[in-house]
Amino acid sequence: MYGIIDCDNCYVSCERVFRPDLEGKPVVVLSNNDGCVVARSNEAKALGIKEGTPYFQLGQMFPEAKIAVFSSNYELYGELTGRIVSIIKAEAPAYFRYSIDECFVYFNGIDDIDLKVWGEGLHRKIRQWVGMPVSIGIAQNKTLAKVASYFAKHFPGYYHCCVIDSEEKREKALRLFPVEKVWGIGRRYAAKLSAYGVRSAYDFSKMHRDWIRLTFNNIVIERTWAELNGEDCVPNEEYAKKKSICTSRSFNGMLSDLETISTHVSNYAARCAEKLRAKKTVASVVGVFINTNPFREDLGQYWKFEEERLITPTNSTKTIVQAAKSTLKRIFRAGYQYKKAGVIVMGITPDTPIQQDLFDISSEKYDKLRSLDGTLDRINRIYGTETLVLGSQQYTKKGGEGKAEVFSDAIKHDFRSPNPTTRWCDIIKMK
Repeated sequence: MYGIIDCDNCYVSCERVFRPDLEGKPVVVLSNNDGCVVARSNEAKALGIKEGTPYFQLGQMFPEAKIAVFSSNYELYGELTGRIVSIIKAEAPAYFRYSIDECFVYFNGIDDIDLKVWGEGLHRKIRQWVGMPVSIGIAQNKTLAKVASYFAKHFPGYYHCCVIDSEEKREKALRLFPVEKVWGIGRRYAAKLSAYGVRSAYDFSKMHRDWIRLTFNNIVIERTWAELNGEDCVPNEEYAKKKSICTSRSFNGMLSDLETISTHVSNYAARCAEKLRAKKTVASVVGVFINTNPFREDLGQYWKFEEERLITPTNSTKTIVQAAKSTLKRIFRAGYQYKKAGVIVMGITPDTPIQQDLFDISSEKYDKLRSLDGTLDRINRIYGTETLVLGSQQYTKKGGEGKAEVFSDAIKHDFRSPNPTTRWCDIIKMK
């Protein structure tokens, strides 16, 4: 048996942990640079706010509504969901974190527990200890567990935990479940299935396997069909290692000077390095891309990607940032208005053992870089992300009276909430 624990309206729930006054009120969270709505509370959904609605249109579309608006605060979301995962780790026989707000658990070989009671108890513990609601679906494979979590989230009678453990429950759930919501189907395939009269997950499960294979020629769709019919065939994700890590963002406006773009790229490269160290891995290739705004047909268009191979695989912030900056210089072309850039690290392998090149840096210098990164991570973990950064990650901006302001985050986040669990400066003060 498998289970999936899914945080309800994850970003909104994280914001409400330290703002209980927002319970029952419409809340939205915006994308990077405060562009559009990416998360909504149930109350915001009831108002008719759609995912992807531009922020500047909210006031025009809902002039009478008092909507609480927040900028994305991934530091807060990552820390709170990490607490949830630590509870799951202690309560479950085995687990795998699937995304920031979802975690799979495995019950293989465990026959002496009531899974419904276990799920309801886990929900209560997470709600009490962290302050966030979760929905739990349990079934004989991962796809059916995702179906069960949908019913646990949308029907209060399940008390946040739905178990599909019989053929009767499986068939009933699939008859009520729209095919476009099935994990692995998506809108494009759902539209194609609708043309054949397939409306529900049950309709899809009753199609012949040969028809599925000939119509879609897609192993993912075939596995989804098999799982809806009770088979367990989606591979365990813990054996699937990442082949690359990408950090990219659109700029707040358009940029044309190399120095400012280089600072953005340095920040993206530093985050890639942090992710490598968190996974205890190293990379042997650093790639960089930049592109203009394809929607501005009145401006010149340019897109370029290039990569640099490292002699020795590394997760050093300094080394990866240097490689990214040198690659950017090669692909940058003056005269264009750039809208987006990104860094991709590839050739990922475990950080031990590392095969060093005979002509590369000495082991002493390599150890010094590891010690430097370890200190950097430790300080940033205690005092908050980006407390310490490389000089190349900092932006300089003229403030009032000609004074220069130096900061490391040039993303627009006018509505970002504090981080009371990760930054001393944001710690809650009791009156």
